[in-house]
Amino acid sequence: MNFKTTTSEETIKLGEKIGSALKAGDIIAMKGTLGAGKTTITKGIAAALGIEDTITSPTFCLISEYEGKKLPLYHMDVYRLDSEEDFLNLGVEEMLYGDGVCIIEWSEKVMKVLPKKTIILTITPEEDGSRIIQLENWNHEEICL
Repeated sequence: MNFKTTTSEETIKLGEKIGSALKAGDIIAMKGTLGAGKTTITKGIAAALGIEDTITSPTFCLISEYEGKKLPLYHMDVYRLDSEEDFLNLGVEEMLYGDGVCIIEWSEKVMKVLPKKTIILTITPEEDGSRIIQLENWNHEEICL
């Protein structure tokens, strides 16, 4: 599925639609350049999960945990990791196979160790400031903008 958003607000709204369809154990592997909108779309997903905290990129803490009214969210940023082994050494298996939703920014670095059911979300910024957002391996209800 492909979507195009032209503002941050539209990207957050798309995140809300994605988040409202997610279930416990879902994993989203995010791909996109620096500033593509990975954290922006995560804000919408978090809102749909009933999270009221401010969502920020977990670049320096690596993993941010949020308790939602619907589901917990484990927001990971693996940009600073050197290997899949470093990722697994963080103790992420409990989160990946747990009762919440995992979002992994810069997932290209750890794709080999993620479950096959992982949803892949790619954000591509366009020259006009819009974003093309592609969902792969999406086995949930259809999303309409």
